Amino acid sequence: MREHLSTEQAAEYLGVSASWLAASRVRGDGPPFYKLGRTVRYVRTALDAWALERQVCSNVEDRSRSDRVNSR
Repeated sequence: MREHLSTEQAAEYLGVSASWLAASRVRGDGPPFYKLGRTVRYVRTALDAWALERQVCSNVEDRSRSDRVNSR
């Protein structure tokens, strides 16, 4: 059975704020969601898949990018 979560429930599940999820819907870079009228819902398994796609093993790439920016 699919578990459908509200924005507040999804935010708590992911460890982010509800306002971050709302902004990510506008930007298009957040987890997948669906709307029924004005009601936004998230499917728990889709949240898990979205989070796993963003899993990183190291932040070395981020540090090297920061070093390039700071050296200018």
